[in-house]
Amino acid sequence: MSKVVFIISMSLDGFITAANRRPEEPMGDGGLRLVEWAMSDDERSRKVLEEGVAEAGAVIAGRETYDTSMPWWGPDGPTGSARRPVFVVTHKASTDAPEGGVYTFVTGGIHSALEQARAAAGGRTVGVMGGASIGQQFIAAGLVDELQIHLVPVLFGSGTRMFEHLGDEHIQLEPLQVVETPAAIHLRFRIVK
Repeated sequence: MSKVVFIISMSLDGFITAANRRPEEPMGDGGLRLVEWAMSDDERSRKVLEEGVAEAGAVIAGRETYDTSMPWWGPDGPTGSARRPVFVVTHKASTDAPEGGVYTFVTGGIHSALEQARAAAGGRTVGVMGGASIGQQFIAAGLVDELQIHLVPVLFGSGTRMFEHLGDEHIQLEPLQVVETPAAIHLRFRIVK
């Protein structure tokens, strides 16, 4: 069965977007700082990104992540030329998805999206990308096997927090990998079940 990995870039103080989000600044004022590592020339960051794409068989994203990321992703999705299928969890399917795109809109919730993504992944990793809501839902439901956090050396002070609304139980983590770069510290943790 496919391993499920939740992937997110985050500020040191736990925010995945900066404050003052709006259509022209979907990640908030200065929020793009969180993804600069992915566009850098740093060899270690490139390797982390390339390995993640190579492992992925399918991706799950929330609707908000899809809507705000589409200008960068385009029809190929977050895996670029690898064109891995992307299952977008939503209440209503998009009517303006790009022609020839890799997107499937799933209105049946996170379990339905995971079932479809696992079938498409062919035993490879299912990456859950994106927003706090979708990540919190997957983690709280016990559906995530690993966390991959790209910890960016910045303090936002406010914005969208990642690790809220997970329930009252402690979630134990086992460190698997740490890759330190100037733009981000790439962390992987196994969720102990």
